[in-house]
Amino acid sequence: MLLAVIGLALTAAVLHAAWNAILKGSENTFVFTARAVSSSAVLLTPVVAIAWAALGRPGLPPRGLGLALLSGALEVAYFVFLSWAYARGELSVVYPIARGTAPVLATLIGLLLLGERVGGLQLGGIACLLLGIWAVRRPAQAGRALVPALLTGMTIAAYSAVDRVGVRLGPAWLYLWVLWVVTAAGLLPIALARVGGRALLMTSDWARAASVGLLITLAYLLVLLAYRLAPLSIVAPLRESAVVLVAGWGVFRLRERQGARLKLAGAAAILAGVALIALG
Repeated sequence: MLLAVIGLALTAAVLHAAWNAILKGSENTFVFTARAVSSSAVLLTPVVAIAWAALGRPGLPPRGLGLALLSGALEVAYFVFLSWAYARGELSVVYPIARGTAPVLATLIGLLLLGERVGGLQLGGIACLLLGIWAVRRPAQAGRALVPALLTGMTIAAYSAVDRVGVRLGPAWLYLWVLWVVTAAGLLPIALARVGGRALLMTSDWARAASVGLLITLAYLLVLLAYRLAPLSIVAPLRESAVVLVAGWGVFRLRERQGARLKLAGAAAILAGVALIALG
């Protein structure tokens, strides 16, 4: 089971790093995000409706529905903070801060608030993952991007804790659809207020936005499935190990030699952490 969790979380991490890179390259990150989320929600709705009818019309209990609504609201805040951070800083600065802060907070929530218990090897693996994630951060001044990047990390930890509980109360795909519709409904009015309906709707970028939206959704679904199988304190660090991809790209592709040894040591620590969790 742990190997399945590792596979789900690491695949989600790769997808997550990919869509963040695309999002950062967009002209207006928040507007592009609103298009991506809303278009993917529209595309998913008929698929979910067919699955819902074919599988006997399953539902979410009131608690599960409430947590899905709360998670959707937190996702809106997450995308607001993320877009704010990307408007103020580079991907290689914002991404590691946000994704490095989140697993630390999520692990503490899992162990201290959710009462999760992990074995000795797994605890050592979690420690290696967290140390590695922080080690591979690019040594650059975040400047004006620091506050929104930290707020992004805090929001990630919050919705991760909510999802860890909520997704176990009903079908993962149904839980995801509810929170995704809520997210789209929250993002669209903000985008409309910022740029107006014509600027939001009249664009040739919808196909690209829809593709990114489906990529985001797939990554999220993989994480939700992992939450059904393993504690938050294990999944959260695993899913954020994508920061090693950003660091490796900087060292080997962009030849960012400053702090290269520390980054590579961090990558080794992340790999060791994954191995310890698998052995545990």
